[in-house]
Parts: sequence; structure tokens; C-alpha cells
Amino acid sequence: TAMALILLNHLGKDHKDYIKQQVHVKNPYLDTMEEDILYHFSLSTKTHNLPEMFGDIKFVCVGGSANRMKAFAHFIHQDLNIPGNPDDIRDICEGTDRYSMYKVGPVLSISHGMGVPSISIMLHELIKLLHHARCQDVVLFRLGTSGGVGLNPGTVVITDKAVDYSFCPQFEQVVLGKVITRSTELDEEVASELLQYASELQSFPTVIGKTMCTHDFYEGQGRLDGALCSFSHEEKLEYLRKAYEAGVRNIEMESTVFAAMCRVCGLKAAVVCVTLLNRFEGDQITSSHEVLVEYQQRPQILVAYFIKKRLGLIP
Repeated sequence: TAMALILLNHLGKDHKDYIKQQVHVKNPYLDTMEEDILYHFSLSTKTHNLPEMFGDIKFVCVGGSANRMKAFAHFIHQDLNIPGNPDDIRDICEGTDRYSMYKVGPVLSISHGMGVPSISIMLHELIKLLHHARCQDVVLFRLGTSGGVGLNPGTVVITDKAVDYSFCPQFEQVVLGKVITRSTELDEEVASELLQYASELQSFPTVIGKTMCTHDFYEGQGRLDGALCSFSHEEKLEYLRKAYEAGVRNIEMESTVFAAMCRVCGLKAAVVCVTLLNRFEGDQITSSHEVLVEYQQRPQILVAYFIKKRLGLIP
């Protein structure tokens, strides 16, 4: 396609280090399987021609909400001037209600649900999909919402390291009863590019910092408004102060496993989340629906600008 030719010419000229960067699955058993069923996507290597369907994918954008990722697919369709009616974009995963997936030119937009278990299942099947489709030079983005730590609502945070509850850049996975620890460092070059493009856009405040990933929205994030609460307001603030001093600028629930799995499989990745509130000032999200919708578009605008730059559509 014309879009693919533009991309190849641009990469060959300005981004030679990205050429033929393969997607590596770390599982020797996959090569012995006659068929690989990507159950939660309702796709299979036997029933679908994955290289034909997805071989030109260069950018994968994932986010929690199915509606938000559908809206992003429509937005990127318009932003890249892709021919055709955006209303004709169909959900590739319509055979299942677990995730939603939309393909727009070289961009894949996928929902991942809430929390580490949900995004981790999606990532296993996504990485296998990219491998089976023989995709190359792919960059992954998590576009999300978060609670700010010392930041005003509406600030976009580009993650340099995803950290756990103890502010360590690691993800712990229990495998056969044993804990495996994986690094959660993200690609520095992609993060730097995003920060540079945010300064070019000058549309909203953007910072780079650590993102803390928790396994819960309420107790795990020190909220006082859940069904359970075993700590005081002062203890909550002390924990948030320690997080801030450790470089944490926002809190969400997916970044560590996203960073860890992408790193192990040789995928360049970034986490770009907008803050919906400053957690030093409260726990509940009180902004109007209209304001929240505009906030949630900010990571999309930044990543779309990145994609257009990589495609050579913006000088």
C-alpha cells in the first residue's frame, strides 16, 4: 500500500536502526504446534492468514476501555488521512467479548481491560499474533488514565520506568510456584521522542517520570473511599510522599507487566497516561464528563503525532 511504501522509505532513510527488528516469542513449544489458537482474540493460525491480515502493522496502541480504543481507531483514521469511511472499521475480535481490536493502516488499536491479569493475557496473544504475522519494527504504546502524584489533573506522564508498590523497577510473576522477577525499564529513545513531540505540540503539560503499578484501585493505591480501609489519612499521605520522593509521578494498574513483557520480547514500548486528579488532594474523580473526555484524548494526540512523525507525514 501507499502507506507502507511511505513508511519503508522513511525508515530506510532516517531510522535504519529500526529495520528488521523482529518480534521474539520466548517459548520453544510454539514452533511444535500445528495450530495456535489465540482464544481471547477469536483468531487462529489455521483459520486466519495472520501475515496477510497484520503483516504491515508498525504501531500497536493499547488501552483499558473498548470504547476508548474504538474512538482512537476513528481518530487515527482521520489523522492519517486513511481512505474510506471510519464507520466501516470493524472489531476484529467481534467473535469474543473479552477484547476489542481495530486495524487502521499500519496501526492496531486494542483494548486490554483493567489490571495486570487482563492486560497480561492480551499481551501474550498480541505478541504471538505479531510473531505469527512476521511483523517487524513494531512500537507498542499503552494509552491510559492514571492518578497523579503531585501533578495537576490533565498532565500527561511519559513513563521512564514502571515500578511496583515498593518503587522498584520490576515485575514479579509467579511461575510453577516460584517468583520470577523481570525488569520494567522502557525504551529511552521512544520516551525522549515523545517528550520532544509534546514540546512541539505545546497543547498540554507533559512530564517524564516513574509510574507506579498496583494490583488494585482502592487499597492498593492508598484510597480512603473503598469498601475496606485499614489506614489513616496521614498514613496515606506519607506513602504518597515516599512515592513522590522516589520519582513516581502517577499511579495505574498495568504498566509493570506491559513493560516487562515488551522488554523480554524485544519490543520497543512506551506508557503514556493522563492524570485525572492529584492524589495528594483527594481520591475521587470529580471532573465533569466533558473534561475527562478531553483529558483522555491527550495521550492519543501525542502518540498520533509520534506515528505521523515516524511515517514522515510531518516534517
